[in-house]
Amino acid sequence: MKDITKKYTNGVVTIVWKPNTCIHSTICWKEATGLPAVFDPRERPWIRPEAATTEQMIEQIKKCPSGALSYYMNADSEHIATVDAESIVEVMPDGPLLVYGNITIKDKDGSEIKKNNVTAFCRCGASGNKPYCDGSHKKVGFVG
Repeated sequence: MKDITKKYTNGVVTIVWKPNTCIHSTICWKEATGLPAVFDPRERPWIRPEAATTEQMIEQIKKCPSGALSYYMNADSEHIATVDAESIVEVMPDGPLLVYGNITIKDKDGSEIKKNNVTAFCRCGASGNKPYCDGSHKKVGFVG
């Protein structure tokens, strides 16, 4: 699967979105949990960073359960925010295994990938982006 990264900026902060990592939790755009003025999957582009304050967007991005959304301050354009905490593992009911914190993943070929914030791992076996969750658990009715 092609590794796609998209970036959206308001001049102060740049929002980074990795669609292949997204598990479509809807936390970013639903009225009760999100910032629908910024994140609207019905629109193109679906992220409008000019629609909220930098602080509001950073707080929302920190809630992303898959880590598909991250950010960096434009004054430090090469540094994506990392978590400075111990790692925590959370099993989502009928969904992925979430790992919070900075981790290194070694693939079957020995290549290493650094992840930060939250990484969602597939538990259902149906993901097209293994070992990461791609939301396929919803399609296959995974229970666990």
